[in-house]
Amino acid sequence: MALLPSQLNYDHAVRYHNGQFPPHTLNYSKLISPLSSASAALARYDQMLRNMHNSEILLAPLRHKEAVISSRIEGTISTLDEALRYEADQEEDFCEQPQQYRNETFEVFLYQRAMKRAQTAIEDGRPLSGWLLRTAHSVLLGFGRRADKSPGEYKDEQNYVFDKPRRQVLFIPISPEQLPGGMERLFSFIAETDREKLIQTAIAHIEFEALHPFKDGNGRIGRMLITLMLWKQGLLAAPHFYISGYFDENRDEYIERMREVSKSGAWTEWCIFFLNAIETQAHANIQTAENIQRLYDEMKETFREALSSKWCTTALDFVFEQPIFRNSRFTHRSGIPNATALRFTRVLVERNLLTTLEPASGRRAALYAFEPLLELVRG
Repeated sequence: MALLPSQLNYDHAVRYHNGQFPPHTLNYSKLISPLSSASAALARYDQMLRNMHNSEILLAPLRHKEAVISSRIEGTISTLDEALRYEADQEEDFCEQPQQYRNETFEVFLYQRAMKRAQTAIEDGRPLSGWLLRTAHSVLLGFGRRADKSPGEYKDEQNYVFDKPRRQVLFIPISPEQLPGGMERLFSFIAETDREKLIQTAIAHIEFEALHPFKDGNGRIGRMLITLMLWKQGLLAAPHFYISGYFDENRDEYIERMREVSKSGAWTEWCIFFLNAIETQAHANIQTAENIQRLYDEMKETFREALSSKWCTTALDFVFEQPIFRNSRFTHRSGIPNATALRFTRVLVERNLLTTLEPASGRRAALYAFEPLLELVRG
């Protein structure tokens, strides 16, 4: 049950920093070292992306994991396997919630769909704008238990960041009446081209979170904004950067840094925290992506020997992009001839490369898992 404003404790609440955005000054002497380290780590990660023959396929498992962690930060507890099983039962243009899946799993699926919608919009030439974020938000909250939180619309009543167990308000975002001007200033700032890009991203992200423009889902949309900005600015070859792991592990400090920006103008300290997050997460992403690439290279030879077909690489790409799948999707969507695809799954199961999660039953196709990849990504 949602807490009413009158039930909350406001004794230590910090209010939004009206008139203080964008920051007038930053202490660049403190930022030089963390900025250099973060830029180098991100550049190395980007170079790895560019060297991948198909980063969309190879980093699909990391996208799934990011959706799980980003949703978990806001109290949506699901597992990577649950999210992948749900996706395995979805058709491309089908979006409803089968009874056997929990609300939390459905919300993770919607996060991925919202991110993909934003990516497609930018590829189509749309700028980073209020329209784009509202569109992503309309997907994120478009179905399920949060659909009553005005998907795609800015808030029309005051919201709060609070510690639920203690009923303690931590932060009071900008008021609904002042929000339009705040969002206009934010996107004007994002459109500027003469700022250092990582610093600009750091400031834009925390300003978005301080504005807290939606009734729900602000954290997830705000973390999408980071990846979209890094990509749009040319710091990434593709919109694949996954920062939620660091924010999840350092959630208390993350909230305190946001509070200090409004309380004492600690923009420099926030930027240092953000740059450390970029550096740390870039190294972690590099390690995981390199492990995925190494596994892919190993499996390329394994699949070639096991399947003895010109379609073996197509099959390999499919299981890397969808490591849990229904056999019907494999036979109908992989592009492999049906009879060949059926033979492939049989052989891969016999070779212990695929694990049967559910056998075929009536009209329901068997469900398989590509465990070598899942073991690597689960963490």
